[in-house]
Amino acid sequence: MECGRGPHRRAGRTPRVMGSPMSVEATPSRARKPVEYEATVTAVRMETHDTATLLLDLGSGPLDYKAGQFLNIDPHQFPAIAHQCAYLQEQKGRKEPARSYSLASAPHEPHVAITVKDEEFISGVTRYPPLLSPLLVHGRLTGARIKVTGFMGPYVLPDDVTQKTDHVLHLVAGSGAVPNFAMVKDALHRGLKLRHTFLASNKTWGDILYREELAALERAAPDRVRVVHTLTRETDETKYGPQVRKGRVNEALLHELLPDRDTCLVYVCGPAITPWDRRKALETRTPATPRFMEAVLGHLHALDIPDKRIKREAYG
Repeated sequence: MECGRGPHRRAGRTPRVMGSPMSVEATPSRARKPVEYEATVTAVRMETHDTATLLLDLGSGPLDYKAGQFLNIDPHQFPAIAHQCAYLQEQKGRKEPARSYSLASAPHEPHVAITVKDEEFISGVTRYPPLLSPLLVHGRLTGARIKVTGFMGPYVLPDDVTQKTDHVLHLVAGSGAVPNFAMVKDALHRGLKLRHTFLASNKTWGDILYREELAALERAAPDRVRVVHTLTRETDETKYGPQVRKGRVNEALLHELLPDRDTCLVYVCGPAITPWDRRKALETRTPATPRFMEAVLGHLHALDIPDKRIKREAYG
């Protein structure tokens, strides 16, 4: 999934970090400007039928980033999509911006990794077809050299996180799992005294990102990691159980997983109402349909979790 520097992001979308000025703010990794790297794609690993993780070698120099941040890729560097790029620019009346992709890797890992979700074009639902994500997911780019710019984004754990809480709920939908997966790996590697509850919502069992990796983290640190899935369209009843719930994330489930609502931190990443949705709603004089972000924020507020303890990153 993709978009340019603006209001949306999925498994690499430009982040829309939501929240009031009272929201928990994480310290960016540095004040210096982002750096352009010439990266080599060392491997492409398919996570699901439409989502791939690209392992990137950015050279031997030090990499200064925090788990949860993202990097940018300019689509104009790829001759294979030059015509699509020109067409979209003509339709939109503006230059195609760089696309942003969440880092699936943690800083201690040998390669920088991004996880990219391709998305189909749905008439009446999707305004424009994706430009760069089909190439990254299906383009057989192993060995290719691409230019990337990093690293950016405040959707990270604060430096003093253990002074603020001992429990982080990672509340994610679909490819919103990407930055939160990196945060969990990083916190465990650094030995932070935190418990992580990873609550991931997907359509089916086959759509879950990092299913085996998350299970391995939970087995390795059962006192630090708890993984719970919710599935909205899975027809195989054998998949359901204590760790796999049927339906959407609801208030009752959050009540169960958050006994410490006054002290926890909640990191929410998933789809939200887009500016295009809002324009359509105004034109048709009908309310925009709430998406994952709006729904779960409503549940969290109903449980009296203050905004200052909720960090959001939305995509659409």
